[in-house]
This record gives sequence, structure tokens and C-alpha cells, in this order.
Amino acid sequence: MEEKYKGFAIGIDLGTTYSCVGVWQEQNDRVEIIHNDQGNKTTPSCVAFTNSQRLIGDAAKNQAASNPTNTIYDAKRLIGRKYSDSIVQKDIKLWPFKVTAGANDKPTIVVNYKGKEKHFLAEEISSVILTQMREIAEAFLESPVKNAVITVPAYFNDSQRRATKDAGEIAGLNVMRIINEPTAAALAYGLQKRANCVDKRNIFIFDLGGGTFDVSILTVKNNDYEVKATAGDTHLGGEDFDNRMVNHFVSEFKRKHKEEIIGNPKAIRRLRTACERAKRTLSYDTEATIDLDSIHQGIDFYSSITRAKFEQMNMNLFEKCMDTVNSCLADAKMDRGSVDDVVLVGGSSRIPKVRQLLQEFFQGKELCKSINPDEAVAYGAAIQAALVSEGIKSVPNLILRDVTPLSLGVELQGNLMSVVIPRNTSIPVKKTKSYHTVYDNQSYVTIKVYEGERTRASDNNLLGLFDFSVPPAPRCSIPIKECFSIDSDGILNVSAEEETNASKKAITITNENGRLSREEIEKMILQAEIFKAQDMEFKKKVKAINALDDYLYKVRKVMEDNCVSSKLTTVDKEKINSAMIKGKSLIDNNQQEDAFVFVDFLKELESIFESSMNKIKKGK
Repeated sequence: MEEKYKGFAIGIDLGTTYSCVGVWQEQNDRVEIIHNDQGNKTTPSCVAFTNSQRLIGDAAKNQAASNPTNTIYDAKRLIGRKYSDSIVQKDIKLWPFKVTAGANDKPTIVVNYKGKEKHFLAEEISSVILTQMREIAEAFLESPVKNAVITVPAYFNDSQRRATKDAGEIAGLNVMRIINEPTAAALAYGLQKRANCVDKRNIFIFDLGGGTFDVSILTVKNNDYEVKATAGDTHLGGEDFDNRMVNHFVSEFKRKHKEEIIGNPKAIRRLRTACERAKRTLSYDTEATIDLDSIHQGIDFYSSITRAKFEQMNMNLFEKCMDTVNSCLADAKMDRGSVDDVVLVGGSSRIPKVRQLLQEFFQGKELCKSINPDEAVAYGAAIQAALVSEGIKSVPNLILRDVTPLSLGVELQGNLMSVVIPRNTSIPVKKTKSYHTVYDNQSYVTIKVYEGERTRASDNNLLGLFDFSVPPAPRCSIPIKECFSIDSDGILNVSAEEETNASKKAITITNENGRLSREEIEKMILQAEIFKAQDMEFKKKVKAINALDDYLYKVRKVMEDNCVSSKLTTVDKEKINSAMIKGKSLIDNNQQEDAFVFVDFLKELESIFESSMNKIKKGK
């Protein structure tokens, strides 16, 4: 029996570039994608730090050009990875913010906040985005929210899934499920377009987002969703297309003006924003312009790019997407003709060349563009959240059977990978395989757990290892049972057991290698609360400053009215003018003052001004 959760439950699409949140609305029997305070249904996955405050989402992205070294984006590309990872090393060269190696080779982001150097892990930055999603939902629901389903790319490995779950915990969320993005999109498509489908249909989900790419093929019949195969790349998306364009214009600027702008973070940030805008323009127009005033050393930069040029510089990436599509079909043991629906998900799926290549691959089949590619994943996550929540009766009784994206196994003698659970196996799953000792009188066995598709174990991703004691005996005489189990979140647990002389021994590995400890999570939760309190204090201070500024404006207007000011005594005029000068000075030099200073002074100013006005009224 599946565990049910009480209280509101939300679905969160934690994206590389944009994030989105939805909730099942019982009164309307559908999912509501919730807009943020800017009125947008997607929020930039961006966090910025300044000398006075922390900014999240649109506010962070809007000031990125003026504060590039303290504006963090793409945190999802770091989560669950090691600093020494070649992919991380490649990304670091493109980011304006600083990333260093932390404890256990974890990448640590370094920023300057309120004049002090601060260090953050990718989980902390992701938790800030998740907190923002939760608060957006709470404002809409007018109620606290604790439960959430969070989506991850289908090709996220075990470390990345666990790190995402840690981020949710730091954000104060009870993460009910971690589900794959294309699977969530399939739920959205099925519910909106194929509800209660009696005939079996094979649905192909093509999910090309800002930083990740996933494809999945599902069979749907009578609300039964079974994932047949999944494939993808956790490091391919719109950001990579932007990078190609940025490099193109950096070279053009150098050719035209004999100046190198690659070392100017503000210039690169402005150029990247312009390139992102140009990429969007090229989805509906054949040419886009880049026009940046005084981008570097007072030089204005104007250029243009055609859709054909954009396609040419990214063609190998587009073709890589098609190779992945072909690989997924092969894993599912299907041919392209047996696919009934091809569904587009993710903002980058709007690129015309991508759509053209995909349609040609499926022999001219019409692509399904009827669901919103930006909202589909959050929509499906919200459906899953409703399914595992207690008391929600209006949600369709869907059955979801996902698969594990990567093969899981152990290292044998000679650095050979022995697969226990093959990739694209339906989850949850539990499989056991028997092994034997390889030396005479061996006293222990080191069990190394890997995930990946390479024959050589060391070429795969090491999830963890442990030493398992065995009684000394001739080689091959001690059988060791190794049990692999994957839960509904796609997270792995491994245990080992040997039975000799009626004794049993077992140990479980939960991938603690590189994962946050309970103490670290508690520390980060406390840190998040401190930041939240600082953010609230800043908002309170800004509100107090604005209230004082508004009242000063009102007093100034009254004092400029000769009919009123002529009736005031000289003493009262001096009192009011002196208070106004002090108030103006407080606003102009507000950095060191707390909110209560402005609140208290407003009361003092009101008392002085109203007392003088009352004297005039009494004198009539």
C-alpha cells in the first residue's frame, strides 16, 4: 500500500534556467500552474547577493548584468557532481561567478554578500529556488505547504537525485517523490489530451530544456502509464546553444575592434542575455540583432545573426539529440512507425530546426504542440503530488511505472562491471545476485557499487563502497548475496549477505560518499532561516523607508503652499524644516540603519507636523 500524505501537496519543476510550480485544484478537477509576484508562471532559477540583500528569481536575473560575479545560475548543472568532474571544469570557464573545490571534492560557489565572502553548495542554491516555489504556492493557497513532488532529468544519476532531495529538505519540504521530467510531462499530456485512453498508445516525450535533455517512450492504456525506455544528456540544452552564440560574438568583437572581452564579466553577462533573447527571436523570425551600447571600454557593439547561421553552429548538438532519440527507441525495442504521439516539452523544443529534424526522423508525423512546453513538467508533478496525497478524490486513478535510467552493478576482479539491475528496468525493483570470494582464506570483500553502461567498472560512476567480512575459507566456497533495491524515487540501496554456519550478516550502502550529512543539512536549514529573516528585515526596512519618503513628500507639498506656511509660527517652521532635513538625510544614508529607526522617525515627524497643523486649525 502506497503511503499517503496529509496537507497541501505541490509539484515543482526545478529547472536549470527556469522553475515552475503547480497544484491540483479539487474544485476545478485540474492542475493550476501558479504565477509568481511578477505575474509570470515560470521563475528564473537565479539567486543574487548584493551589499544589502539577497535576490531570487526575476529580481536576481534583472540585475545580473551589473552584478555578474554574485549572481548564481545553472546550479542544477553542479548538483550531485564533483569539482574534478570534466563537465564542471568546462562550465567554470563560462560562468562569471567563482566556483572552488570544497570538502569531499564538492563544488562550492563563492560570492560576496554584505561585504563578506560566503560559500554555498549547489544544494543550498537549489533550496533557495525551491523555497521560492513553496512561497509562491503558499501565497496562492493562503496556507502553509510542506509536501512536494520534485522533478529531475530522467538521466540524473543516484547522486544527483539524492542531492535534489537534500535541497528539498533544506527548503523545509517533505519530498514525497522524485520523478523524471519526461514522465511528468507524459502525465500532463495524458490527462489533458488522452484521458481514459482505451486503446494502447505509444507516446514519445522529447524534453529539451535550458540545461538538460531527456527522451522517454511510454505506453498508455486505461490510465496505466508504463515507461518503456528513457535516454538523455544531463548537460545539453538551451544554455549550450547560448554558449555557442556567445563565443561567436566574442570572436566577432575581437575581429572588428581588436579587443578581448572574455575577461570582462559584465560585458559577457550582457552579451549572454542578448544572445538568449536573439535565440528566442530566431524561433519565429529568420534574423535577430545584437545591439549593446558601450559593452567594453566605451565601444558600442552591433551585429546580427541569421537562423541559418544559428543552426549551422549548433547542428552537431541537434544531431546529438536525434542520436539519443534513436537510442531510446532501440532500448524500447520499437521502431519509429510504432510511435503514436510525439510530444514536445521544454523551452528549447521550440527551435524550428529541432522540430524539423524530429519530424523527419518520425517520417513526417505531426508533432504534438498542444501542451505548454514550459509548464508540462510542473503540471505532471502536481498530478503525482495529488495521487500520493490523502483525501483528494477528484484526481484520476493513474498508475505510473517508471524505469531506472542507468545500469547498476558491482566491480568484479579485473575491473569488470557486473550488472545487477540493467538500465530501463521498471521501478520500484529489487534484484539479488550471488558472488564468491576470489582468494583462499579471504577475510573480507570490498564491494564497489557503480552505475553506468561501460564494460570497465572504473569508467562508470562510483556510488559508494563498503568492506564486508567473511570467514576464511578456500576461494569460491563462500557465497555472497548482493541485493539491489530501487525505490519509487529512483534511489538505490544495496545490501550484502552471506550464509555459512546458519549466520547472517548484512550491510546497507546509501551513497553517503559525497552526500550531505545530517549535521550539514541541519546547519544549512538554520542558515536558510537566517537568510529568510534577513530578507524579511530588508523588506520591512524598504517599506519603512518608502513610508517615510511618502510622508516627507506630503509635508513638503504642504509647506510649499503659502496659505498654510504663512500661518505657521517661525518656531514651528524651523521644527518642521529641521525634521525634514533629518528625514531626507536618513533616507539618503540608509545602509547602516535598521527598519525601526525609520518607523520611529516617521512617528516623530508625524507628531511635529500634526501638532503644527492643529495649531492652525485652532487659530481659525
